[in-house]
Amino acid sequence: MSELLAVSDLRVTLQTARGPAAALREIAFSMARGDTVGLIGESGCGKSMTALALMGLLPEGARVDGSIRLHGEELTALPESALCRVRGNRIGMVFQEPMTALNPLHTIGRQIGESLRLHKGLSGAAARAQALRLLERVQLPQAAQRLDAYPHQLSGGQRQRVVIAIALACGPDLLVADEPTTALDVTIQREVLDLIRELVREDGMGLLLISHDLGVMADTVARLLVMYGGTVVESGPTAAVFGRLAHPYSRGLFAARPRIGLPRGTRLATIPGRVPELADLPRGCPFADRCALVVDACRAALPEPDEVGPGHAVRCIRWKDA
Repeated sequence: MSELLAVSDLRVTLQTARGPAAALREIAFSMARGDTVGLIGESGCGKSMTALALMGLLPEGARVDGSIRLHGEELTALPESALCRVRGNRIGMVFQEPMTALNPLHTIGRQIGESLRLHKGLSGAAARAQALRLLERVQLPQAAQRLDAYPHQLSGGQRQRVVIAIALACGPDLLVADEPTTALDVTIQREVLDLIRELVREDGMGLLLISHDLGVMADTVARLLVMYGGTVVESGPTAAVFGRLAHPYSRGLFAARPRIGLPRGTRLATIPGRVPELADLPRGCPFADRCALVVDACRAALPEPDEVGPGHAVRCIRWKDA
């Protein structure tokens, strides 16, 4: 199967009030059409920054090093005009908060039709007809009536279906879903995730799913990247990572998850400390200040990936000692 996306040695440096800060370090992964890959970690670990780098939507002044190739084309070298032809066309994105992703001043039909007019050259009438088909495909109730509705007239789950319809409008090769169920209740979360899985399977596109929910990842993606401090600390097939949590951070995330059946009053396990600010990231392992296994060598340099099993790698020099 031909390679869809190849990210190698991706580094992003942001300009802050305290000087340059490494937001991403040595990110590397690849995807083929039909692949499902998950990025998981706490808030501030670099998941959304990775997605923004893929889309060319990084903050002003950000410096990008390394490579992002889509079907062999280097995206980091493209001018903004060329990136505009990629966004919403070859790469679709589902944002975590649909009320900020949608324009409150325009109707649903107009917002879905915009990318069809810009990227596919459809007339207004043709774009409206295709918008209706898309709303029906994402199973929005009363789709025809919703075309002339405004975002505030829809529920959270309905708005997220509209955002998915916009992301799928041009038949992208890659769908990036950034915490697509964060603002939804549990029942609607399941419906939205089932819908995304079904659409990805039908279209054969690649899915890059960003979440902090281990259960969502276990049910949705075939391969998992655990991120912390702007780098991937563990990666591999989802079943292999869950079966042998090699990195201390991965084990901490798993231990801290809520579980049904715990006695009333049971306190959840926590990871000591907090995610460091970008300007405070240590030179070596980003998890060093919170890790019970830390030794001086952990702080000297970012560990190289070590093989745990087939396709399963970890950035930790002491993972075998746990």
